[in-house]
Amino acid sequence: MTGTRALIRLILRRDRAILPIWVLLLAIMPITQTSAIGGLYTTDAELQAFAASMRSTPAFSALYGPLLDWHVAALGVWRAGFVPVILGLAGLLTVIRHTRVEEETGRRELLGSTVVGRHAPLSAALLVVAAANVIAGLIITGSFAGVYPVAGALATGLGYTLVGIALAAIGAVAAQLTDSASSARAIGVSALGLAFLLRLAGDVTDASWLSWLSPIAWGQKLRPFAGEQWWPAALLIAFIAVTCYAAYALAARRDVAAGLLPPRLGPAQAAAGLAGPLALAWRLHRGLLLAWCAGFAVFGAVIGSAADAASSALRHNTQIMEMLNRIGGGVSPADMFIAALIGIFGIAVSGYAIQAALRPRAEESLARAEPLLATAVSRVGWAAGHLLFAVLGPAAVLIVTGLAVGLSYGAATGDVPAHLPATLGAAVAQLPAVWIFAGLAVALFGLLPRLVATAWAVLALFLLFGQVGAILELPQPLLDLSPFSHLPRLPGGEVSATPLVAMTAIAAALAIAGLYGFRRRDIG
Repeated sequence: MTGTRALIRLILRRDRAILPIWVLLLAIMPITQTSAIGGLYTTDAELQAFAASMRSTPAFSALYGPLLDWHVAALGVWRAGFVPVILGLAGLLTVIRHTRVEEETGRRELLGSTVVGRHAPLSAALLVVAAANVIAGLIITGSFAGVYPVAGALATGLGYTLVGIALAAIGAVAAQLTDSASSARAIGVSALGLAFLLRLAGDVTDASWLSWLSPIAWGQKLRPFAGEQWWPAALLIAFIAVTCYAAYALAARRDVAAGLLPPRLGPAQAAAGLAGPLALAWRLHRGLLLAWCAGFAVFGAVIGSAADAASSALRHNTQIMEMLNRIGGGVSPADMFIAALIGIFGIAVSGYAIQAALRPRAEESLARAEPLLATAVSRVGWAAGHLLFAVLGPAAVLIVTGLAVGLSYGAATGDVPAHLPATLGAAVAQLPAVWIFAGLAVALFGLLPRLVATAWAVLALFLLFGQVGAILELPQPLLDLSPFSHLPRLPGGEVSATPLVAMTAIAAALAIAGLYGFRRRDIG
């Protein structure tokens, strides 16, 4: 473990911007949801009716888990059921970033030649992520303890903390299995997706035992604000201990920069279709793109199937209809519900756009760009191949989402031809705002490559101001900072071409500036 303390300081310095953002943003979400529900449903009768309507809709149980009680704190924690999953995802990716990525770039071997123990990098990454989850848990506990029962606040914070650390430990194991950071991320995210699907299957089918196979469900079984039970925390602690032990044991049985799974050898000669920068970009982006399309197809189908039931449950609540009208739009309650959630999907797809747009920076950091650019490949041609996927990739994901929502919603109401075009148009209308984030990432890559993480910070702030801000009734000028606030509220709303064209032009100008800057700066 020699050198662990110094590596912790290094990780904190490198992540000094992004780490506090995702910790604070996710930590305030549960109390924000609770306050919003408390403001919308002011009597016990309204809360009980709302809880009954949510329990009667399997799609909501699939998204957020089982609803255990009708009191406002229990409803708020249930509504924020996605927060532990996102905490775990952030921790998982952070662990891989500071372990496998460091080995892939060669920095781990350089550090290993100094007075640094073999397990110090893994220990430092796990300790930083564990501390981040503990801080998030303390913020969550403190935000509830001042208003609601302390036992429920402790159960909420403890559950979120342990689930986040457990999923990060899965990332530690994934980092030992392969010599590629992208493959490690794929393994880790697939394991997280499997845990989510097991929880989902156990909550919406008769096979309730399946949820006991998922660490995500163990955190919910602490039952915060619904008659707390503490013993499931022991399951999470045991899972964390076993998984971390496995990660250390696997790390001791492999060489630095190698993985336990042998790399798959490619053919001796590349196919003719793989020639050129665009073909290489497709090879690098296709796995991520297909994974995003598949995931959003599932979530879109769940949202579409829940829209009709949700509109019936929310139709008679004036306050929540006004809130949905602000963040969604439309004419009918179902349109408002779909519009609000498609807006959230648009923000999520912006994350994919940033990720795709910053792939050239990753290739540059891994020293794979310079050999390519030493050939007849031009800088703009190479970067434009990746930019194409930052532009068309989000379009593909949103089209798949719109089709999934429209087909499932149409099947639930028996009128697919009426709903499919409307939901598809609502999804595609998100693209100009999504492209602004892709353009911002390209501009930072070309002009200020050391500050590319700023794109993620801007996305997080716009998520906070544009979505949670509407629920908290923040001033409109603050909400207007988000490009999503200038999109048409579809389905059911009116469409104006001016903001769509303006945002597309802004995105194009940012991308052009980035490509121009990349032509003029040094590589690396």
